[in-house]
Amino acid sequence: MTTTMFIILVFVAIFVAIIGLEISNRIKLRKLVQMKWGKQPNQPRFDKETSLKEAWKAASAYQKFTSEVDDITWYDLDMFAVFELINATYSSTGSEALYQRLRNYNFDNKDNQTMEKLIQFYQEQPKIREDIQFHFARLGKKDNNFVKQYLSDAQSKQIANQWLYICLGLLPFVGFGIAFVQPMVGILTIIGSICFNTVYYLIKKQTLDTELNSMSYLVQTISAANAIVKLDSPLKKELMEYLAPLKSIPKFGFSFRVKVGSEAEMLFDYINIMFMLPFISYHYVLNHLEKNQGKAKKLWDILGQYEVAAAVLNFRTYMPITCQPNFAKGGVVSEGIYHPLLSKAVMNDVDWQDNTLVTGSNASGKSTYVKSVAISCILAQTIQTAVAENFTLQEGHVLTSMAVEDDIFEGDSYFVAEIKSIKRVLDKAKTEERCYCFVDEILKGTNTIERISASASVVDWLSDYPSIAFVATHDIELTEILKNSCKNVHFEEQVTKEHGITFDYKLRQGPSKTRNAIELLKVMNYPKEVVAKAKEEAEGFDATRQWQVL
Repeated sequence: MTTTMFIILVFVAIFVAIIGLEISNRIKLRKLVQMKWGKQPNQPRFDKETSLKEAWKAASAYQKFTSEVDDITWYDLDMFAVFELINATYSSTGSEALYQRLRNYNFDNKDNQTMEKLIQFYQEQPKIREDIQFHFARLGKKDNNFVKQYLSDAQSKQIANQWLYICLGLLPFVGFGIAFVQPMVGILTIIGSICFNTVYYLIKKQTLDTELNSMSYLVQTISAANAIVKLDSPLKKELMEYLAPLKSIPKFGFSFRVKVGSEAEMLFDYINIMFMLPFISYHYVLNHLEKNQGKAKKLWDILGQYEVAAAVLNFRTYMPITCQPNFAKGGVVSEGIYHPLLSKAVMNDVDWQDNTLVTGSNASGKSTYVKSVAISCILAQTIQTAVAENFTLQEGHVLTSMAVEDDIFEGDSYFVAEIKSIKRVLDKAKTEERCYCFVDEILKGTNTIERISASASVVDWLSDYPSIAFVATHDIELTEILKNSCKNVHFEEQVTKEHGITFDYKLRQGPSKTRNAIELLKVMNYPKEVVAKAKEEAEGFDATRQWQVL
């Protein structure tokens, strides 16, 4: 066997191994997609919020929406945990689109109408839905892929020395040609160029790692789009239109092929290194992207819709109860609403047309109830899904002030941080746009007299604007002060010597009338003198509205 023939056979063997390993990996991936459908998603390795948030901010530079779920509201409601309940996506393109959808929405509801058409199609065509998910699964996830940054500003991502990389990549082929004339010189040229390229590639890759990884994911996404566009779907026409000027990119950016963590990928990486392929492909892809940046943005948006629709359908499939909301003038009306993050949630009803005070003791369920309403107000407007038996609302902004903390970086005390949080709610309400305002323990960072007077003033002020407030509070004085302008609902607890304190978490109409805190001291075996004196003080205040001096 000649040296030339041996070299050819080695390349053929590598090629056959790559194909075989790739086929095996695709079969495994297809089974995984089938197995995970209709189950709660689990993303332990990818979709870190820092990465998703950066992509969302980058996209905000070129996408505008009617409303935004701000950071305070997002973290008050633990919305990232809710996001994880819904996130049955297989690609970062999909998870970034889902995160963005939960952070932004439009009152015209057109985005949700498009999503519903795709969801209905998935329900009618589960095989095509599975095929689409399979292609996204082949694409896979990559945190900090920076594709959205490339879409917003491709020109700033250029790298230098393009001709040097082309020359180095051609050296092994030059050696291969020499081998036909002078085998020894040719082989030495091939080995020498491959060794040099490998060392040089690894050195340069350290400084250009972010750019290469970002470009790799970008090209892989277009490759996935080329496969998905062959499948029938309600978005096929739009996908074809925006993909048309970009569909050839994977041919020239073939070094950034789909990577799924297989053995074949490792072999292909060696080929990339030998011929400097990523550096050569990078320049072409970036120039092509820059010329078609507008359509590239639209393409990514449509691809995200494919994954978001599948994730929302999966959420509706495995959750105990969900519904599609109705939109009508007025407040919020719902039956059987519950908190999606609780495994044994109690369902309650909502009839929220006016400012409402929710009273009750600690752990009675008032904060959970308020949060469950706020979460469904967001989900209804972002993914056309509420966690309730039925749900009706008028479109509006959702703002909360709940889990306030001291801001050591700004030097703010708890109370200053709290009044800043509530002030942003009032500023939004002042725009005359519809706002749903949720507050837990309003102004609890100050003394009783000023807390109650300021809280009553804030809630009463909101009644002059087309916004409504849902306020959870311990201050039963507010129920008396605001009885003419606020609706009152409450939760109760039961205190017994046998069972201590228990809750049924069921909503009741009217203000809370029970004061069981002192009785609980007795159940917990506080000194009898302490319990007796506490009762005496409370009864004295009820009779005279003044505190006795001890």
